[in-house]
Amino acid sequence: MDAHEVPFGRWPSSVTPQMLTEGAVGLVDVWLGEWRGAPATVWLESRPSEAGRLQLVALGSDGEPHDLLPDGFSARSAVHEYGGGAAWVAGGSIWFVNWADQRLHLLAAGGVPVPLTPEPDSPRALRYADMRVSPEGQWIVCVRESHGDDVVNEIVALRAGRPSEPMVLFAGTDFVAQPRFVGDGRLRWIAWDHPNMPWNDTSLYEAAFDEATGRIGDPVLLGSEQSFMQPVGDLVISDRSNWWNVWRFDGDEPRPVAAAAAEMSAPAWGFGERDFVVAADGRVAWAVGGTVVIDGVPHGTPAAGFDHWLIAGCTVTVIARFADRDASIVSFSLDDPGDMRTVVPGRRLPLQRSDIAAAEPIEFPTTAGTPAYAWYYPPTNAAVHGPPEQLPPLVAMIHGGPTSDAVPFFSLAKQFWTSRGFAVVDVNHRGSTGFGREFRDLLDGQWGVVDVEDCCAAAQWLAASGRVDPARMVIRGGSAGGFTVLASLANADVFAAGASYYGVADLSALAADTHKFEARYCDRLIGPWPDARELYEARSPINHLDGFDRPLIVFQGLDDMVVPPSQSEMIVAALSEKGIECEYHAYEGEGHGFRNAENIVASITAELEFYRRVLQL
Repeated sequence: MDAHEVPFGRWPSSVTPQMLTEGAVGLVDVWLGEWRGAPATVWLESRPSEAGRLQLVALGSDGEPHDLLPDGFSARSAVHEYGGGAAWVAGGSIWFVNWADQRLHLLAAGGVPVPLTPEPDSPRALRYADMRVSPEGQWIVCVRESHGDDVVNEIVALRAGRPSEPMVLFAGTDFVAQPRFVGDGRLRWIAWDHPNMPWNDTSLYEAAFDEATGRIGDPVLLGSEQSFMQPVGDLVISDRSNWWNVWRFDGDEPRPVAAAAAEMSAPAWGFGERDFVVAADGRVAWAVGGTVVIDGVPHGTPAAGFDHWLIAGCTVTVIARFADRDASIVSFSLDDPGDMRTVVPGRRLPLQRSDIAAAEPIEFPTTAGTPAYAWYYPPTNAAVHGPPEQLPPLVAMIHGGPTSDAVPFFSLAKQFWTSRGFAVVDVNHRGSTGFGREFRDLLDGQWGVVDVEDCCAAAQWLAASGRVDPARMVIRGGSAGGFTVLASLANADVFAAGASYYGVADLSALAADTHKFEARYCDRLIGPWPDARELYEARSPINHLDGFDRPLIVFQGLDDMVVPPSQSEMIVAALSEKGIECEYHAYEGEGHGFRNAENIVASITAELEFYRRVLQL
């Protein structure tokens, strides 16, 4: 063995577990506002080093970032549990939802946060998200979620500059989202009812808005039976053509701005997304991957994707995601989108380009004869290579949702594996987004079947092509992806081990104990509850222990309101009783997704050592 030959899975790597959190921030949202009387870029960032706190930051005229929220404040909403849309910036004022109490606060120039909404009878019983300030600045319109005997979602209005009692503008549907002032004294919003999710069947409403009173006229239904998102003026994202495109709804027959067999948005799991803008001269711009599209004309850029678009005149400010480095806030003119100026750079990492595994799109056959998709990352480390007689182990990654997608954006968490000599495949099984509504609907009634088939098929396809070692393939995923991990280990013999992060073990128990947003999600993915109880039981990994004979490591947040800890605890107890190797790591203070740096480091370290042991690397 030469000095540079090291067994796969044991490569020395500069991507330490601590690097996943030290100096790391996640860019969550961005606005154009003011700071100390001067124009400023303001953004929201998550900080693992501060237990996942979300801090508002302004780029001052001195070119330096300045934290805006004092100690004890974090701009994070708990509406739908997934949150999003926790802040809005206009001029020198910022409205934000504070995580600790879920009240809406105003942070005016040079001041301290002032709560605008009343303190509820029970802590965090009134939650807010997705706010917008009215055209004349007198009112804030937003989503309110009330937690009492029932959970109620409404659109409310309250005074923008002083504490007041919110007025209900619209109620009566199970869910509401995205109230937007669209000009000419109009307000538009989205609503839907169980058992739909916002990517199934929603309704688009409009009403006149009275700036003097903060009230609206009679709501008018503009459209339904499609997925609406993000109204801007008379434009809105709709999937009525199978693809999420921009459509014009102005009283005439709806028509696309530029029809394309491509999607320019992702499913509305959280609030606050902004995926297209309208310029002062009327041009409409969005992106498909890293391609900026202006009135239907594509323009290449150095980025792999964009989100949270803003525009001033014809200059766009946006969060840019890249394939080979951390995200940045950038700006560009619609006249030359490829000429991007970095406004807020991403973290500098001690990685050479030759150390970064590039995403390769792959397409593989499924049992139905239709293709599924994935991103493949080969083991990559310029300093070492594996023995020529060996193939690398494979880490198959499964996205959550399951209505979500794998994207080829730079992820230090993926490079953690590839730099150590693991291959990675990030799977877009049937039902994933980004491939049109017809592909998305292939998961209807089939969750726990086609996702398992496709994850196994992706791994087997790579093994058959000679890229990975078929005896050393593992599968990992969180939430719905954790369910697919458990179902794959229980029902197939493809993977040697698995890692479940807050995964679902018992679908019947989930139907009886989860939050409102997803309470009827499985009606579409599996069948109506409780009529389809037998199917829920047949799909639940906890009921297939006879086929479960591979090692498992489980990670769980003890404050998880989406997938309760009981789900992880029951599979761990059952496998331990059966004598199957099963590690369990539970973390106080963590919810659905880990935010604390210490826990992120501990979980990835434990997972690595688990794979090395069970695969005998």
